[in-house]
Amino acid sequence: MKLILLSGWGVDRRVWQTLSEYWPNTVEPSAVEWPGYGESPALPTPTSIDALAERMAPELPSDAVWVGWSLGGLLATALLNHLPSPKALLLLGAGSRFCSDAESDGGVRSDELASFQRAFHRDPVTTWRHFLRWQAQGEPNAREAHRQLRAQLGETPQADTDTLAQGLMWLETLDNRALLAHPPCPIHLLAGAYDPLLPRSTRVQALPLEAAGHCPMLSQPAQLAARLAEQATRSPQEPR
Repeated sequence: MKLILLSGWGVDRRVWQTLSEYWPNTVEPSAVEWPGYGESPALPTPTSIDALAERMAPELPSDAVWVGWSLGGLLATALLNHLPSPKALLLLGAGSRFCSDAESDGGVRSDELASFQRAFHRDPVTTWRHFLRWQAQGEPNAREAHRQLRAQLGETPQADTDTLAQGLMWLETLDNRALLAHPPCPIHLLAGAYDPLLPRSTRVQALPLEAAGHCPMLSQPAQLAARLAEQATRSPQEPR
């Protein structure tokens, strides 16, 4: 089964490299870039999901399983309304929305995201570096996870400021509740048991990845590769 791996905000496809030695031979993984990341040309900003779909259509075949991590999961879900449906969609560290509805539910509140956006507009690179540290907090060894991210990605993001700002806007505005309620293909959620960015109400719906936070590809690569392959190759009718 083909797996198309889609990264999250501020992170390019290099984040998936840690899984390379753990994939079983039942899957054929391929990590692709969102527009504006790596060598993929940026879209004009502000942009729309329609424009994103047109650009990503060659990268997102229907005879594959899409794997969307974090913002990549939100975008992949939104694209289901614009592209032929894949065999299945696996959402890793993502649900129907980025922000939580209630403070008691944990995750990221709307006011926290708004504060982050203001900080980003003042100093994009420093704020990006803060985000790398933030999303590593749920890992068993947060310092080591952050070190791995910095080693993979370098000192500056591989995306321009406009692309990153557009991504933050999508984190703020994308709402996929209707799509998840009536999906055009099987959708399966996976989440680190200690993901600090996910509301508890999303984590309890997901297949848990033990001893992991928002970045299980860093802390639990073997477990993550096995779980993704297992979910990608099982029958749509088979229980989780």
